[in-house]
This record gives sequence, C-alpha cells and structure tokens, in this order.
Amino acid sequence: MGEDEANAPRQDKKMAYHKVNAEQRAQGHSPYLDSDDLQATALDLEWDMEKELEEPGFDPFRLDGAAQHPLGNSQSPDLDLEPIQPSMSPKGRFQRLQEDPDYISHYTRQAPKSNRCNFCQMLKVLCTVLILFILGILVGYYAHKRCPPSPASPEPNNPHVYQEILKEIKAENIQQIYRDLLQFPREEDTDVAMKILARWTSLGLEDVQLANYSVLLDLPGFSSNTITLKNSGECFYPSGQQCNRETKKLHSQDLLYSYAAYSAKGTLEAELVDVQYGTVEDLIRIQAVTDVTKKIALLKLGQLPLLYKLSLLEDAGFGGVLLYIDPCDLPKTAELADKAFMVSLNSGGDPSTPGYPSSDGIYRRNRSNLTTLLVQPVSAGLVKQLISLPEDSIGKDRCIPLELPATDKKIISLNIQSVATYKTISNVIGYLKGTVFPDRYVIIGSHHNSLNSYGGQEWASSTAVITAFIEALMLKARKGWRPDRTIVFCSWGGTSFGNIGSYEWAEDLKRVLQRNVVAYVSLHNPVRGNSTLHPIASPSLQQLAAESQSFNCVEKTKCPGSNVSSVQIQGDSDYFINHLGVPATQFSYEDVKTSENSSFLFEALFPVHTTKTEELDPSFRLHETIAKLTGQVTLRIANEPVLPFNALDIALEVQNSLKGDQVDTHQLLAVASRLRDTAELFQSDEMRPANDPKERAPIRVRMLNDVLQSLEKSFVVRQAPPGLYRNILYRLDERTSQFSVLLEALEHCKLHQSNETIQAALSEVLNSINSAQVYFKAGLDVFETALAGKK
Repeated sequence: MGEDEANAPRQDKKMAYHKVNAEQRAQGHSPYLDSDDLQATALDLEWDMEKELEEPGFDPFRLDGAAQHPLGNSQSPDLDLEPIQPSMSPKGRFQRLQEDPDYISHYTRQAPKSNRCNFCQMLKVLCTVLILFILGILVGYYAHKRCPPSPASPEPNNPHVYQEILKEIKAENIQQIYRDLLQFPREEDTDVAMKILARWTSLGLEDVQLANYSVLLDLPGFSSNTITLKNSGECFYPSGQQCNRETKKLHSQDLLYSYAAYSAKGTLEAELVDVQYGTVEDLIRIQAVTDVTKKIALLKLGQLPLLYKLSLLEDAGFGGVLLYIDPCDLPKTAELADKAFMVSLNSGGDPSTPGYPSSDGIYRRNRSNLTTLLVQPVSAGLVKQLISLPEDSIGKDRCIPLELPATDKKIISLNIQSVATYKTISNVIGYLKGTVFPDRYVIIGSHHNSLNSYGGQEWASSTAVITAFIEALMLKARKGWRPDRTIVFCSWGGTSFGNIGSYEWAEDLKRVLQRNVVAYVSLHNPVRGNSTLHPIASPSLQQLAAESQSFNCVEKTKCPGSNVSSVQIQGDSDYFINHLGVPATQFSYEDVKTSENSSFLFEALFPVHTTKTEELDPSFRLHETIAKLTGQVTLRIANEPVLPFNALDIALEVQNSLKGDQVDTHQLLAVASRLRDTAELFQSDEMRPANDPKERAPIRVRMLNDVLQSLEKSFVVRQAPPGLYRNILYRLDERTSQFSVLLEALEHCKLHQSNETIQAALSEVLNSINSAQVYFKAGLDVFETALAGKK
C-alpha cells in the first residue's frame, strides 16, 4: 500500500505531462517535432536512463533482455519521471558514458537497420580498391617491361669506381688497337675518320658523328723543292741528296713532304746569311755588319716559336729561309740529323676563313701564302755540305754547333713549289652524356693524320690511347654507370696543317663551348720519347695533374717526381686555351733535352716509320701510363661535385711571373697582391665548405662551378705576337718565368728603340690581372648575397 501511494503523485504528473503535449499538438502543431521538442525529448530519455542506472536495485544484466524492446515504452513501471530537471545533467548521458571505461563491456546496443546498407557500401569500396590495385600492378608491370631501364641509376662516382675503370686499360690492348690502326691504307682524311667512327661505335659509344669542313690546304707539288749552289752548280733535295741521283732510290713521299706549308712560292737566288736561332740579339748582330734585304737566312729551329722568328726575319727584309735543326739540340737517341721535315706556317684554322668556320656559303679569302718568305726545311746533313764542314771536324766527345764561317760567302738558288687546294677534313666527335650536369663538357682530344708517312705513327699512338680509354669507360657504362658531366671524345683532322679541324669545329660551336666547356685534356703525341714524363697543365689544374701521377704511375715508367709546368704545347688544345680560356692539361713521355735551345723542336714533323713507336715503347707500358693518367684527370673533372680547380694557384702563378727587375712592375705587383688576397678568401670561404657533403647545397655548387670554369678567361689578351699564346698564364718554356708578352715587348724595344710596345704589353697584363681580381670579388659578392637572402 505504501508503494502505491508513493507512486500515485508520479503517475498523476506523468498523465498531466502527456495531456499538455496532446493539447499542444491538437492546436495546430506539426506532427513533426520542432527543435525544442527534439531537445526536450532527448532530455527526457536521458533523464530516464540516468534514473534507471542510478536505481539501488538495478541489475545490469537485465539490459540484455530489455535491449530487445523499444526504449521509449512509457508503460514500464520502472521508469521514474520525477526529477525532470534538464539543468541537472549539463554534460549529457553519452559524454558521461564515454568517460566510463567499463561501459562498452557491459552494455550492448542493437545495430541499427542501416548497418546492413553501410556494410554493402564498404564492401563495394573494398572491391573497387582491390580492382584498381590489381590494375595498377598490371599497368606498371607492362610499362616496366616495355621501357628500358634508366641509365641514371648508377653507382656513385668515387675513387673506387675510377680505379675499376682504369684497371681495364691494359698495355696489350693499346698495342693491339695501335696495330689495327696501322692497317688502314693511306686514304683521304674522311676515310680514316669513318673507320675511327666505326671503331668507337662498336665499343658502345652512343652518340658518334662526323664534322666535315672544306678547308684550304697547301700540299706539296708534283716534284720536290730544290736548293742549288750557284758557285758549284750542285743541286740538292731538302734531305741533302743530290738531284742527279735516281729518285727511285729515294723515299718519294719523304721528299715531297719536306716543305713548309703556306710558304711563299717561287724561286729566289741570293746570298745565304747565318742568323743562328733568329733571336733579336742575332738580328742586331747581323744587321750591324750587312744588309739583309732579300737575302736567304740560315735559321735553326728551336729556342723560340717558329712563327715569331719568321715575323722578325720578315720585318728585317729577308726574302727566304733555310730552316734546320742543329744536331747538338737533338736528344742523343734521336737519329734525325740527315732527315728533312715538314712545318706549317699556319697559326690555326682554315686560312681562307680566319675567325669563322668553313661552312657552306661562307666567304673565302685567297690566302695560300701566309708569309712573303720562301721557307724550306732541310736536313742538318745538307747544311754541313753548304758550309763545307769536313766530317773529321765533328768532335766525338762533345757536339759542336753548326755555324757558317763569316768569311765564306754562299750564293744559293731556292726553288719552292706547292699547290693550294680545297679538301674535306673530318673530325670524329663522340659523347658520353652526363647525368647531373649534362650541359658541362670535359673534352679529351687526339688526332688522326692522313699525310702518308708524316706523323703516321704519332696519330696511331694518340688514337690508340683514346680508344682504349673509351673501351674501359663503356665497359662500366653498360652496367649503368654514367659520369656527372658529359665527356666529349674528339679525333681531330688537319692537325699537321695548323690544327685546322679543332679550330673549325670550335669556331662553329663557339657560343656553346664558351658556356659549357670546363676543361680540355690533350692526347696530341703521348710518346715522343722514353726518358721522362712531361706533364703540362694550366695553373688551375697543376695540383690535380700532380695528384694523378701518384695514383697511376705504372712501375718502371719513370714518372714519379715530375714537375707540372704551364708552358706552351703543341696540338689541338690551342684554340681552347687561347680563344676560350679553358683550363687544359697534357701528359706525354719525352727524351731528356740536351740543351736550352731544345724548346719548340716539336714544331718539326719528321717522317715516322713503322718501327719507331714500338722501338720507343716495345711493351706499351708508357702508353698505358699515359692512358691512365689522362683517364684519372678526366674522370675527376667529369665527376667531382665541385670542379677540382685551384683558384689560389692562378694568383701564385701571376705573382711568380712578375718577378725580375727588367720592367717596372710595381703597379702590377700591387694588383697581383689583391688578386691573391681575394683568391685566398675565395678558396677558404667558398671552396672548402662546398667540398664538405654536409654543407653542399646543389644551387651553391652550381654557382661555384660557374665561377671556377671561367677563372682563366680573364688572362686571354686581345692580341699576341705570332707564335705566342694569347693566354698569358702559359710561359714560353721551362727556362722562362715571366709573362711571354712582357719578354717579347722587351725584345721589341731592343730592336726598334721604342718603349711603346712595353707600355702596351704592361697595360694588357694589368688589365688581365685586374679583371681576374674583379671576377673573384664578384663571385664572392654573389655568394654573400645568396647567403643573406637565404637567412
């Protein structure tokens, strides 16, 4: 009874609550609950559930059965609506239940009817994803199967990789390539180039092409040039053999190619004047005692560039020149005293198109003669006959230099005939594309020669070395390796006539090469002797060349301890050094020089016969050493993130070249000191951090390399005397230490009693040093600006 009485007020309140709600709906309210109704209903249900959960005798297990019935059953006697006070539950039931960690474990709710639909939708999504996944696998598989693998997945470039490549270069392979090249018949330049192209292509070099140019060559005539003694009427060939002998016994090609290409043609009868080496001192001495106008100079090759000495003789008024090599200047192992030779009077490129390429439609000048002098190379044996030197006067223990007696007057007749004609020369150009900096080129150049026996073995030696290097590289390239920078392999044509092939190609691509070439590695004549290694490098590459020697010298090849120098060299590196300002290097084996006058003897091209090269290097170990040294330098330049150039060495070379008291260099030394300070700052602040992989930002490395590859361009002067380098960083030879343009200006002053040339030369040098200092400083400013912008 007590419980019924207690429940009565609750039932009355509940009935009153439903009645009020019914009346409100009857007064026109929508059958759908508005937002207020929804909130009230939610609060009612929340309160009901809270009350049930708070009942003292509540059994949690009864909810399992209650879950099968609608929760809103108002007939349940257990529901208690007494405390309907929404403000009593501000958080709400669901939030409080979420805070109860045991709620999920003892309360389960019947899944809503929409769960079945949700499950179907999820199943559809899973099926779709699975189908797309399988389709992607199939597409990727067939795409990978059809597309070739990327060549840029390569192994990292490091010294270990370099050694793997270089160990494939073997002496026996170079020897075999050399002998194969000698099997080529004596053909036109283009035919030889086509066979080299086929060989390089067979090795796997991907992009090999010919670059053909029609150029003006000065070839020997149908008969040999002659020298006749007017006193006795005796006629001689350049080799010293008399003209009345049967030519069948002579090497006809040797006779024909004993000439000076691009010399003046004709006949000259005049007195022979001995000018020794043709220096300024020699000319001053001769002109003091005789009139040299239209006379024939007896000139020794060596000591100074031939073109420079000929320009002095031409200015002095000579009409002709007999050119020879004094046996005392030749290495003791050389047997060239009785041999004539060939020289070219062309400073570089096609003479008919100076300064621009020999392309179709280009205007051509008539320049078959590049001098007014009639120039004829002759053997030392002929000179001995001309000066009537008895055989027993030659000392056995020491060499006596040849000299025409002052009292002996010789009148000779010089007959020179050659034929100027246009011929096609071909360059072979092959590319191994880089993966990181494909627009930066490292050029390695050899040359081929179709001039019959002249220089025949030299070109075969040069081409064999570069071909062996290509073969070693392509073995690694087939495994996925690629250099960071593009390596360009070149075999030049027309080298004997004045580096014509390299000049024409470089003039043709001048704008591209000015921007893209970072270095030139020369293989002009790798083995011209067997006594000592002779490394030559521009100042920025001297340290790299020295380091490479210590890694790659083959045993018993006499290369340790060789000093690297920056001196003028022969060959096709000329245009790259003197017109593009590109750092260059060259390794070669030579014989020990016997005198200080031995410089520039390489300008003579002797007939080299089949056995000569194999006598110098029978095992081809010297060739192997040159190939590995060249390969080491090329690989480092092509692959190191920061170009291995030394900026400070350039500044030091400049300061060393200004030593001496022959000219007033006070102002030059002050500018050179500032250049050194800036170079030291550049070396320490920019190059050292860039060589640390932790601090190596790609954009910063690219900026740094752009500065490094143009370091030497500031030292290319506008004009230099004939035969002297425009790049003043290169000295004349190992004997000289000053800038060659300054030395020449001093000599010119002695000859003409004027200091205008000295002032002009000093201005050129001053401008070059100052330009280099400004360039270094601008590079530093760019890096500081970039660093400030980054911060």
